[in-house]
Amino acid sequence: MRKIFFCFISIFMMGVPLHSSANINNHSAPQNVIFMIGDGMGIGQIELARQMEYGKEGRLFLESLPHVALVHTYSANNAVTDSAAGGTALAIGKKTNNEMIGISADGEKATSILALFKENGRKTGVISTNTVTDATPAAFTAKVMNRWKGQEEIARQQLNNEVDVLMGGGGIFFSPEKQNGHNLVKAAIQKGYTFVSNREELAKAKGNKLLGLFHPSYMSFKLDRELLKSKEPNLTEMTAKEIEFLTDKKSNFFLMVEGARIDHASHSSDLTSIWKEVIEFDKAVQYAVNWAKKDGKTLVVVLADHETMGLSETEPLQIEGLKKIKATPEYMVSQLVKKNDSFTYEPISIKKVLKKYAQMEISDREIMLYHKRIQPKEGIAYPHQLPAWELGSLIAKKHFAGIISANIRQNSSSGGHTGNMIPLFAYGVGANTFDGVLDNTEVPKKIAHLMGWEL
Repeated sequence: MRKIFFCFISIFMMGVPLHSSANINNHSAPQNVIFMIGDGMGIGQIELARQMEYGKEGRLFLESLPHVALVHTYSANNAVTDSAAGGTALAIGKKTNNEMIGISADGEKATSILALFKENGRKTGVISTNTVTDATPAAFTAKVMNRWKGQEEIARQQLNNEVDVLMGGGGIFFSPEKQNGHNLVKAAIQKGYTFVSNREELAKAKGNKLLGLFHPSYMSFKLDRELLKSKEPNLTEMTAKEIEFLTDKKSNFFLMVEGARIDHASHSSDLTSIWKEVIEFDKAVQYAVNWAKKDGKTLVVVLADHETMGLSETEPLQIEGLKKIKATPEYMVSQLVKKNDSFTYEPISIKKVLKKYAQMEISDREIMLYHKRIQPKEGIAYPHQLPAWELGSLIAKKHFAGIISANIRQNSSSGGHTGNMIPLFAYGVGANTFDGVLDNTEVPKKIAHLMGWEL
């Protein structure tokens, strides 16, 4: 009788959120966890995508999730985190220094929430539209002191740790070229992985373990896929297949899904791609939540690792003009004709490319200033990205975008991240745990606590 009374009180205190499913049992441990990270996705990115896709009265699907929190993201050594420290906090529940992966600030190799699930007999999976060896997916699956010097090592650790499903870009880091002559894809196949490299192969894939590498580097921006004649799967297709593999033989699982190119689009001040990438991520969230509703035993947590470029919805923002843009700044730069000095481009090619893909006129003075801003500079973050990022800033300015200036980005060690709090949305078993204002280190600890474990 006493046990029944306390169960009743517990349920009464939790309440029943408007969007909850009747079969969600909030006071028990989830059997599965789907952890979804929109890299660089702050409130500004969400608001931009919402208005561009559905208008000022519309809503993204993720906004319908019943539990919402705000999350601080600072790192151990900086008020503004990079993706390595931000991803690590979400993976191990401890702060670390920028550029460190899977390791606490004092150098301790900590257990990640994914590894904890694996230690307790669950299957595990990671998806990213970045390289699978980059900061966020690596934080859950590997441990290295520096994200930039360790991607080859991360690839080896991911296979040695036998993550059951691993999908995204970064095929180059599994190749003999980067692995001292060893072919990690062949090694994975020998370990029992099914290997796929395009959308068609993914759809047909069967087996117990899956390795999908769909691009040598980052997976393509959604906006460019048609131009590139891409054969890459979208994030929802990868999420669906990963869940299919992880639930084989009725296994329970932990899955991390990263919509990584929201961050990359934000760095480029590419508002059109921010819109497209957030919508792609939101559709994957919808798939995961709808699956969780049917399953009735799953927790879905949706958040970011940090915010990028301080994006805000300005009143004079020219949304209709942004909707007409047909390619990313990255693609546009690839179409420019370089001058002999290799650091500038033929002015006529800049004018033609901007007219063709952005329906935009540019003056000779603007071209001169653009060339001045893309010259190599000592100590600047991501120097190879300068031509695309500066072109994106030029386009954003023309459309009255509310976003960090190119000058602030150039003086940022993270290339334009901010310390803004990010929103968290949760659905399913234990979702009511995620309310209020949290630190990012609390998120994986709460998941572990729900499971009856300690991280």
